[in-house]
Amino acid sequence: MDATVSKKELNWAELGFQYIKTDYRFTAMYQNGEWSDGGLVSEVEMSIHEGAPSLHYAQQCFEGMKAQTAEDGRILLFRPQLNCERMKRTAPRLLMPQVPDDLFLRAIEETVRANYAWIPPYGSGASLYIRPMLIGVGENLGLNPAQKYEFRVFVSPVGPYYKDAGLAVISLAVSEIDRAAPNGTGSFKAGANYAGGLVATRKAQELGANEALYLDSAEHRYIDEAGSANIIIVMKDGRLVTPASSAILPSITRRSLMELATKNLNLDTEERPIDLRAEFGQFEEAGACGTAAVLSPVGKIWFDNEWHNIYQDGQTVGPIMQELYDLLIGIQKGEIVDQFNWLYEIEI
Repeated sequence: MDATVSKKELNWAELGFQYIKTDYRFTAMYQNGEWSDGGLVSEVEMSIHEGAPSLHYAQQCFEGMKAQTAEDGRILLFRPQLNCERMKRTAPRLLMPQVPDDLFLRAIEETVRANYAWIPPYGSGASLYIRPMLIGVGENLGLNPAQKYEFRVFVSPVGPYYKDAGLAVISLAVSEIDRAAPNGTGSFKAGANYAGGLVATRKAQELGANEALYLDSAEHRYIDEAGSANIIIVMKDGRLVTPASSAILPSITRRSLMELATKNLNLDTEERPIDLRAEFGQFEEAGACGTAAVLSPVGKIWFDNEWHNIYQDGQTVGPIMQELYDLLIGIQKGEIVDQFNWLYEIEI
């Protein structure tokens, strides 16, 4: 593709996090034990049988990643191989076929390249969100896996997940609803995990919070994760801790932040159960992290019928969250040398 193609006339700096139709998406089908080669299509509508297990029994999973424009014009993705690995881990849990690595990455590359005009320019604060998804589309009625599957990738230019651009402080409200059980599907990126959390998010927002915070389903003591993000916490002794739980999604962003904390900030890191009430007084800073949210400092948490500030007044960004955010964003945008080989460049 000619990289001189004109960009779309959008107010990039004012974009929110919502769907915007782009020109092309990629689709491939699985049937009779084989994947088709797949290719680009322009149609946004999908044809799906009324008996498809994805509609009735939520036999579907998805991933999320972003493409960024570097200052020198390169188009950069952040560790997409790990998204591929995570989808391959999720698919067998839902009795779906795994998407081969070469098909997954080719679909991402072709879709991003074909929608070059929709990739936000460097310095705009926006990015191109990439949504790979795998769904059971073949006809069925009983509780059985589909006989036919579609792997699809679409993209949309987006702004910050939370309203304020950049490093915005958010608040969380502890939910009385359980997101997932320890041996359930909580650690897999299955769509059903998210639909069940919509009511928790709504209730949190009614309290004035940005998002819900889930505790473990057994005792409602230990932090699991937020509705759309993992949690990291800086303790007053300087350690960076993150919840250890079999019910939470293994976040690629969290994994990367923990590596940055260890290797770049020389912090001791630990993954362990975190008792919210017993340990809250030892929290110095906290953050919610994920592909969509990137890293959002958590200023306060609602629990036991009142707000509890974490860092200072609950509205101020702490120094560790600031440093981690700057490091992560700097690498993702190609502004900081990628010493970890995390970046994946798409040739335009």
